[in-house]
Amino acid sequence: MKKDTMILGIETSCDETAASIVKNGREILSNVVASQIESHKRFGGVVPEIASRHHVEQMTMVLEEAVNQADVTWEDIDAIAVTEGPGLVGALLVGVNAAKALAFAKNKPLISVHHIAGHIYANRLENEFAFPLLALIVSGGHTELVIMKDHYDYELIGETRDDAAGEAYDKVARMLKLPYPGGPQIDRLSAEGKDTIDFPRAWLEEGSYDFSFSGLKSAVINTLHNAEQRGETLNSADVAASFQQSVVDVLTEKTYRAAQEYKVKQVIVAGGVAANKGLRQSLKNRFNHTDTDLYIPPIHLCTDNAAMIAAAGSILYEKEKFKALDLNANPSLMLE
Repeated sequence: MKKDTMILGIETSCDETAASIVKNGREILSNVVASQIESHKRFGGVVPEIASRHHVEQMTMVLEEAVNQADVTWEDIDAIAVTEGPGLVGALLVGVNAAKALAFAKNKPLISVHHIAGHIYANRLENEFAFPLLALIVSGGHTELVIMKDHYDYELIGETRDDAAGEAYDKVARMLKLPYPGGPQIDRLSAEGKDTIDFPRAWLEEGSYDFSFSGLKSAVINTLHNAEQRGETLNSADVAASFQQSVVDVLTEKTYRAAQEYKVKQVIVAGGVAANKGLRQSLKNRFNHTDTDLYIPPIHLCTDNAAMIAAAGSILYEKEKFKALDLNANPSLMLE
């Protein structure tokens, strides 16, 4: 009988200190996340130095809680998986060095995981992959379409040319004077408004799967400025709803077209913006009457967490893709 594998995942790429233990790549035994939202809220965004210091303060407690919740011993754990990048370099360093210390002290293999690969593999915690599949990755720093024909086999077919979707959400939220984090605030506010403003949809060249949200962001800003100069007050909920509809239309349609062209069996959604209710509903409506299975992780697995890192690391453990103890943080790591 094949032995169960236990992977400890560590995630510190931005402003969540997280540790998790995942069994056989798919069963979450523990998933502990210490959020820093309250610390960064007054600055309107993440302050890298503050994030790094919080990671140092929280790391030991988060690790101990993950092991206790999973009800396992260090002898049960087969390997340590950690986010190598991309992310804030100071924040990444805390997680990488914690993982290296544990790997050395407990004599465990060390596995490095790409942060976006983690978001992709968050889906496998809910549903087994069926290849070929299409991954729509939407987060604060990434908007990409990726074809996977096997585990860790990535073919990038579309990416953002300027602002990522999550980045556009945050910038528009600031213009609307919404509190940090801006994405969930716009999603909430848009449910109270109507799509009454004709904001642009950047389809780009025919057949292109790339994205561009910079023009949309500028259009929202200009609309708000022009109204202010005329002494008019726009309904913030309608602005939010109109902006969100523009983003959602482009993401949904390009994902649908790519799924049809590449004849994939599954479409999976990954990244923090996958928690957006408007996007989730739009994708469900678009794929509802197709033969392609659509999978979107539950909300708690869309945002940064360590279970996704352990899930992605479990595949690398099976492949024996281990790292030496000279592993370093790589804030600009590419998805290979």
